[in-house]
Amino acid sequence: MTVAIFLVVAILFALASIPFGDLVNFKVGHLQTNVAIIITIWLASRFIDRRRFSETGIYFKKSWWMDFGFGLLLGIILMTIIFLVEQALGWVTISETYRTESPEQSFTTAIIFTALFFLSVGIAEELAFRGYLLPNLAEGLNSRLIKPNAAIMISWIFTSVIFGIGHLVNPNATLVSAINIALGGIFLGFAYVLTGSLAIPVGLHISWNFFQGNVFGFPVSGSTEWSTTFVAVEQSGPEFWTGGPFGPEGGLIGLLGFLSGMAITALWIRFRNGRLALYTQIAIPPEITSTKQSEVPSPSIRGDTGIDP
Repeated sequence: MTVAIFLVVAILFALASIPFGDLVNFKVGHLQTNVAIIITIWLASRFIDRRRFSETGIYFKKSWWMDFGFGLLLGIILMTIIFLVEQALGWVTISETYRTESPEQSFTTAIIFTALFFLSVGIAEELAFRGYLLPNLAEGLNSRLIKPNAAIMISWIFTSVIFGIGHLVNPNATLVSAINIALGGIFLGFAYVLTGSLAIPVGLHISWNFFQGNVFGFPVSGSTEWSTTFVAVEQSGPEFWTGGPFGPEGGLIGLLGFLSGMAITALWIRFRNGRLALYTQIAIPPEITSTKQSEVPSPSIRGDTGIDP
């Protein structure tokens, strides 16, 4: 069943690369694709896996929102540092401010719609790759031969590779950019495999993309369609570092951002939970986990505080 649902999700992601005609239809089409992915994951969780949607790692309690806020702030800080470093080195120059895709557009309307789009991207992609596929694979691999920790590590790496391959359809994508995006998947999945929660990954994904493309004017994973931005820039400098037309994620500066973000995330989780370890319940089916609640060492039990829709 997991393979079937993964194929559905892969098809939906492929739909995002199909031209939708004019720019408005293009944007609405991509937004609809993300909504379709979210609905698909909800249906699969509810009616195929027979588990609560909250067990994907999205559940609305105070602790979840605190981690979500941390993820948002982390993405903002990392992308701001990347921009300031490139500016200091002369690799980007500001060409204009408050740029819209066409003169007749309202900047406020365009930037709000773009923010909603990246909100949908953050939720849809994290649900598909980290919240659904990763734990299902880990549960399937968990056996006498493969222990929970190993199952989680294998699933984390595998879903990150698929995440990178999925971005090969993006404009200006190369093998190097796909490898970098796969490493970005490792970065985004880091908090999930330590907590079983998507709060940090979703928040981080949203703010990283939005500030990258619509605050500082970089391409977002090779795409420039969402070009309404507070600051428009002219890119120069060595592509090995900057990522060139693919954006920071395709260069070494993006990789340094990933590593820095993982270090900061580790400190936050250590502070919040008092420990740093793989959240092994990810690899244990819910019906088994429910019988072992007294053995769970972490307060961040996957779905334990969720609102079951």
